Amino acid sequence: MLPNRSTKALLDITTSPLLDGAKHGFLGRAGGVSKGVYAGLNVGLGSDDDREAIMENRRLAVEGLMPGGELVTVHQVHSADVVTVTGPLPLDQRPHADAMVTDQPNLLLGILTADCVPVLFHDSQAHVIGAAHAGWKGALAGVTDNVLTAMEALGSDRANIACAIGPCIAQASYEVDAAFRTRFIEADPDNDRFFVAGKPEHFQFDIEDYVAARLQKAGIAKIDKTDLDTYAGEDRYFSYRRSCHRNEPGYGRQISLLGLTE
Repeated sequence: MLPNRSTKALLDITTSPLLDGAKHGFLGRAGGVSKGVYAGLNVGLGSDDDREAIMENRRLAVEGLMPGGELVTVHQVHSADVVTVTGPLPLDQRPHADAMVTDQPNLLLGILTADCVPVLFHDSQAHVIGAAHAGWKGALAGVTDNVLTAMEALGSDRANIACAIGPCIAQASYEVDAAFRTRFIEADPDNDRFFVAGKPEHFQFDIEDYVAARLQKAGIAKIDKTDLDTYAGEDRYFSYRRSCHRNEPGYGRQISLLGLTE
């Protein structure tokens, strides 16, 4: 992954060489207009931040990556559901889903996260893209697998799909209880490898590697990871879990973007 600073809006954008040919970036919290606990580029409509600030942050994100592009987001609900996007989606008509695919240019797919895993998909030969929000529920339910199937319906071949996994909560920061671990092991005993013992009856979960392994098992050979921890990287990223541990009144969301040009 290649971090770079946009001089236009002072945005913190991390890119992947595997997605060259598509406009993309995993954006951090730098460069926005929000204040307080939301300070920076908070794009979360579900937060209690000032709505005008949120909309300005969303505009800055688009202009910093693909000026003139049409931002498309969904109402994320921690599902494995994917929608195929053919045109702009009004904010008040966003479908409840956690991933999108498209083959249309000038649509900028946006995934919001604050510890969950953003995944960007690109088939440079078929000119098909996808973006997924993989929280633990969606990841376990197969949201990334469903993106691949939806991309294939648009003419993609998974042998040509490259995936980049963005900043998310790292294993060292992601403590879970025994019941959480049991869910994954019951789904597949091999999932035990993504957990290491922590304090009594607790474990540390590597959700980034879990998502990467799901992609690999699904036939994806080109996978890039940021290895950036949203929880520990307070200066760069919003974190739901960090805000909870601090009893803060709210938390921001960063955005990951991917679009096709003409």
